[in-house]
Amino acid sequence: QRFWFMWDDIVRGAVGAVVLADTRRLGDCFPALDYFESCGLPYVVAVNHFDGSERFEPGDVREALTIPAHVPVMIMDARRRISVV
Repeated sequence: QRFWFMWDDIVRGAVGAVVLADTRRLGDCFPALDYFESCGLPYVVAVNHFDGSERFEPGDVREALTIPAHVPVMIMDARRRISVV
C-alpha cells in the first residue's frame, strides 16, 4: 500500500501484470486484482508454493479470490527458475 500512488505511472504502457499470490495471505491479493481489473490491464496470477506452505489447486485459488475464468492461474515456486519461466 505504501507505493499505491505510483501504480498509475508504472502500468502506463504495460502489456500485462503478474500478481504473485502468497498462500499464507491470499486476501492480500484483492487490492492488486481489483486495480488491474478496474484499469483493464491483463494479468495472470502466480500462486507461490514452497516447502511448508499450504497447497491449493489453481481452481481453489480462482474461487477464493473470485478470479474470472479468462485469467490464467498457475502454481509455481518463485525460488526455482524453471518454475517461473
